Order: sequence, then C-alpha cells, then structure tokens
Amino acid sequence: MIVELISIPAIILILGALVLPLLPERVRSAAFITFPLIALGILWNLPDGDLLQVSFASYELQLLSVDGLSRIFGIIFSLITIIGGIYAFHIKDIGQQSSALAYAGGALGVTFAGDYFTLFIFWELMAAASSYLIWARRTNESDKAGMRYLLVHILGGGLLFTGILLHLNAGGSLYLEQLMPDYTLANIFILLGVALNTAVPPLHAWLADAYPKATITGAVFMCALTTKSAVYVMIRLFPGWEVLIWVGVIMAIYGTIYALLANDIREILAYSIISQIGYMVTAIGIGSELALNGATAHAFNHIIYKSLLFMAAGAVIYSTGKSKLSELGGLSKKMPLVLGLYLVGALSISGAPFLNGFISKTMISGAMGDAHLEWPILLLLIATIGTFIHSGLKLPYFTWFRERTEDLELKAIPVNMKVAMGVGAFFCILFGVAPQLLYTQLPYPTDFQPFSVYNFVEMTQILVLAFVAFWFLKDHLNTSSTISSDTDWFYRKPATIVEKIFVTFPNNLFGKAEQVVYAIAGGVSSVSKNPLKILLPSFVAEGREVKSDGFSASIGAALSFILFGFIVALLVILL
Repeated sequence: MIVELISIPAIILILGALVLPLLPERVRSAAFITFPLIALGILWNLPDGDLLQVSFASYELQLLSVDGLSRIFGIIFSLITIIGGIYAFHIKDIGQQSSALAYAGGALGVTFAGDYFTLFIFWELMAAASSYLIWARRTNESDKAGMRYLLVHILGGGLLFTGILLHLNAGGSLYLEQLMPDYTLANIFILLGVALNTAVPPLHAWLADAYPKATITGAVFMCALTTKSAVYVMIRLFPGWEVLIWVGVIMAIYGTIYALLANDIREILAYSIISQIGYMVTAIGIGSELALNGATAHAFNHIIYKSLLFMAAGAVIYSTGKSKLSELGGLSKKMPLVLGLYLVGALSISGAPFLNGFISKTMISGAMGDAHLEWPILLLLIATIGTFIHSGLKLPYFTWFRERTEDLELKAIPVNMKVAMGVGAFFCILFGVAPQLLYTQLPYPTDFQPFSVYNFVEMTQILVLAFVAFWFLKDHLNTSSTISSDTDWFYRKPATIVEKIFVTFPNNLFGKAEQVVYAIAGGVSSVSKNPLKILLPSFVAEGREVKSDGFSASIGAALSFILFGFIVALLVILL
C-alpha cells in the first residue's frame, strides 16, 4: 500500500514538504526542486484509468484517476513548481518552502482525484498551505490579508462540501463526472464553491487583496495554482453550462477595468488573472470539444506567462523595495533583462502572434465563432485591448520608461530569479512557435491551426489599436496611491461592528464570568479554611478563636462540599 501511495504525484510533494525540515539548510532548495521533478516523471508515465482505490467507511475512494485532462494539468502544475523552486532558490525560510510544496501537492491531488471526498481533502490542503505564503511576509497588512484569505476559502470549502453532501443525499455518484445543467441545490452549492476559487465576481475580492501582499516568491505559486485548479474542476464538472458563457465575459471585462485602475504592480496582475480566467470560463460554458481544448490550453499558457509576469514584478519589488507605479520609473537602463523578460510575458498575455497566449486565445475565439456568439466575441476582444493596455503598456511604461527626478537605490537580483524568468520566457516562445507540442497533449484530438491570416490580422489590429488608445490616455490612467473600492467593501466596512459583536462582547462577557467564578472560588476557599469564623462569629468576638485542628478541618471540608453541592443544585434548577 505504501508503494502504491508513493505512486501518487501529490503524495510525492506532500512527502517532500514533511522531509524538507529534516534536511540541512544548504541542500533544501535543491531538494525542493527534486520532488516536483520526481512527480513530473511519475505522472508522465502513468497510464490512463482509475489506478488506486481505497476503502473508506462504506465508500471506495479514487485517489489516482488519470485521463488526458488531468494529465495536462498535472504536467503544468509540476512544471510551474519546478520553475517556482528555481525562482525561490535563494530563500532559506523553511516555512515558505514546505508550505509551497504542500500547496502544489494539494493542486496535484485535486487534479488526480477521482471522487468528491478526495477532491475536498486536497482542496482544503491548498487553502491552508497557501495562507502561510501570505503570512510569511510578516507585515501587519499581510497578517490581516492572510486571515481574510483563509476565512474566505473556509467559506468556499464549506459551500463545496455542502453541495457534495446534498449531491450524495440525492443519490448522486461519489465519483467526479460531468454534472447536467440542472440548477438543483446541490449543483448550485458545488458551483459556488468552485466559483469562489475561480475568482468569479462577486466572489473574487480575496485574490486582489491577498496576492499583492504575499511574499515575492509565494505569489508566483499562488498565481498559478488556486484559480487554475478550480478551472480544472469546472471543466470536469460543468462543461456546457451556458450561464458560464456570460459569467466568463463579465469576468474578462471586470478584471480588465480594475487592472486599468490599479496602482500596485502585483494588484494589476492579480486583476488580470480574473480577466484571463474569464476567457476559460466562457469556453467551458460553450462546452464543445474545441472550446474545452481552448480552455485547457489557455489555462496551461496562462500559468506560464502569468508566473513570468509575477516573477518580473517580484524582481522589481526585490530590487527597489517599491511596488506602486507612482513610486517607480526610470528602470529601463538599470534593469534591461527584467524588462525584456517581462515584455515576453506581457505580449504573451495580450495574444501577440508567435507567443503562447496567441495559440490558446485564437482557439477560444474559433470555438465562439462556431457557436455564433457575436456579442461575447466582441466583448472579449475589448477585454483583450484592455489587457494589452494595462499589462503590456501601462505597467512597463510607468515602471521602466517614465522619467524620475531622483534615482532609486537598487539591490542586486539573485541569479536564480533571472534563470527562472528566462525559463518561463522560453516556454512562452516555445509553445508560441510550436503549438503542436501543446495541442497533442490536450484532452480532445484537434486539427486547429492558429496561424491563419484572419487570426494574424485580427490580433495585430487589436495590439495597434490598444497602443494608440494608451498613447492618448496614459496621462489619465490611475497611478495615484488611492484604493479602488471592490466587493470586499461589504465585509471590510462593517468589520468594526462585527468585531464588537462577535469578538469584543464575547471577550468582555467571558472576562466578567471569569471574575465571578474566581470570586466564588476564593470565597469557597476562605470558608473551607475555617468555616466556624463565619458560622460562629461570637467565638471570634469573645477572643476565642477556633484553632485549626483536625476536627475543625474536617468540619470545614464537609461544609465546603455541602456549600458546593448547594451551588451546583441551584444552578441546575435555574438553568
């Protein structure tokens, strides 16, 4: 059984998270990379099928279920863990290292889970492990953001688990399979639980709140794992749910607008995640084989280019100590390599030809065209224009090209961070020029050809139009230190009142109760020492104080027990 468990890629990473603290500090970073390499080698050679079942109560759990969909997500999750390990090679914080491995193990566990209970266990592991990557920054803001993040994901886990129980109670299968578009209470709860991790508005504010406050290296793992594992589950359970078409369109527009308004460089990228996931959710809603291939390919590519963008942004923060566009500028000559690598990711996310974003966005557009979804196509094209403006133009312009009156003091960026960014940029280019390397791994066979004249002309026009729009609007884009209100206002605004009701009042109440209990205990203790002083005060008044001999001590103990019994009986009667 132990040998079979080790064949599960998720267990390899979780085992690594447990082993790392036992290793010498000088080898931990190398060991960190070794575990996902082993997991990648194992999953690459796994055959399709339900490979490992265990009995639990009256259920048979599928701990390892492999098909084309789970395999490609498992590959990219393992690959990005390796790249993230290279980026964080200089980190010696064992808490961050173990948490990141456990987090990635949770993502792989979700990917290869064949039943709802196994899925839920790994789902919650992801929430717990990723929370530490926020707290590890050890600032007041990160402490609060980490707690909000954890509470929101506990809520999401509760929604998911409620849906699972309702699903089983209604006679549904324990095993993960496509859910018919019936809006039963069970399906709604499962969809809400998955939608929260997918960052569907209005359940999305946790993402833009937490990711900019995580550690520099932790944010790289976070931008790649939580939302994309939720996209995987959505592809698995909800393909063809037409409501998701418009949910995805709203996500794409919503995330783009807030990214245009944001000032913090990682907040821009965080809102951009919401926008890009909108493309995937729209494709899932279409539900055709081409659309689901497009959603899968875009999730794969998004993990690569978004992690590259977060790594470049993290390098800027590491070197300058600044994260606001209003505080940056003039870095083009001082950080040319980081700028060049960032632009590869920025052009990729914008869908520029010969980069990986192009080969998946055009596939989704093709599926939308086949489904005759004219308005969603138009709105996603607008979102693409906005994407190039905020990630491809606004962020690099105000970070690297805008003139500054005073120079920033820069700290040298570790070589391993540059190597990791180079690896990410390499894969952005590789899959952009050789899309068949990715297409052959997709869950459904496809003969889609992205390099058509129409696709080239369309994407070129979008990029040119976006550049012209930015040039005229750049002085009006928000780069102030103001904060844009989002849906988290609804739980931030009443926070003081909620704290008074659920924290301060109970604390005060229990504090008063504690004082009363101590007073009663003190009185009982005083009586038990010499009860005749209280019961027969005339002895004391006449100067005949009773000595504490064995007889009086026995009387005191007896009276104390009688008094205690009386108090207990009285409380029972009153309650």
